[in-house]
Amino acid sequence: MPNYTFNVNGQSVDVDAPADLALLWVLRDKLGITGPKYGCGVNVCKACTCLVDGQAVQTCATRVSAVQGKAVTTIEGLANGDTLHPVQQAWLDIDVAQCGFCQPGQIMAAVDLLKRTSNPTDADIDAIENICRCGTYGRIRQAIKAAAARMSGYQVSERGDASSVMGSPT
Repeated sequence: MPNYTFNVNGQSVDVDAPADLALLWVLRDKLGITGPKYGCGVNVCKACTCLVDGQAVQTCATRVSAVQGKAVTTIEGLANGDTLHPVQQAWLDIDVAQCGFCQPGQIMAAVDLLKRTSNPTDADIDAIENICRCGTYGRIRQAIKAAAARMSGYQVSERGDASSVMGSPT
C-alpha cells in the first residue's frame, strides 16, 4: 500500500492508504479527526469541507494521493490555542448552530471565503453552497459578515452589526 506524507493541522503525518481513498476517510478513520463530516459522499452537501493549502476542498471528493506534501487544515486546526478563529467566534456569538452537523464545513468554507474577500457580499456568501438542513442560512450570513468585520478591525455587536474601534465605519 502506498504511503503519503502531508501536514494536518500543523503536524506532519504519514499514512498508508490506497491512492484512491477519499481524504475524508483518511482524516476520520486513520487519523481520528472527526470534524469533517460525511454527508453525501458526492461533493454536494459540503459537510466535509476542509482547507488544502489554504483553499476549501471537499474531502469526500479529494483523494489522499492529491494531498501528498500539502497542508490540510480541519476545523480542529483553526483555533490558535485557546483563542478561536474569528469565524469560529462569530459562529458562537451569533448562535449559528442548530443541530451542528454541517457547521465544521460551513466554517471552513467561510474561512476560505474571507481569505479571498475581506468584505463579502450576500452573493459571495450564497456562492459557498454548503447545505444546512436546519436552515440557519440567515445566521450563517450574519456570522460571516461579523467575522469579516472583526477581521478588518471593527467591533461587532451582539447582533453582528459592525462599528469601527475608533468610531463608525466609513
